Amino acid sequence: MSITAALVLFSVIWFLVLFVILQLRSRSQAENGDVVEGTHAGAPADFRPGRAARDTTIITVILWSIIAGIILSGRITVRDLDWFNRMGPPPQSLDAPSGETDG
Repeated sequence: MSITAALVLFSVIWFLVLFVILQLRSRSQAENGDVVEGTHAGAPADFRPGRAARDTTIITVILWSIIAGIILSGRITVRDLDWFNRMGPPPQSLDAPSGETDG
């Protein structure tokens, strides 16, 4: 995995986790019973972006470590995800016998 691929994977996981965390910790002004004039009742009552970013980063580091470890170990490859056999058969290794004889 290249550095760019690692950063892209981290970014994708970070934003996915952020969107989940924003929904889990959401409490609207209507639920609090204190709707500020000029705002929607569904607006967040106590939004803490620093806490959300911190928690997102911690969870992302854990998930990214697991996923990157699986990718780098070779335990799961792209061919494992090719359920419709669109990639064709895997290429033959140079060390494997090809069945041809010299005679």
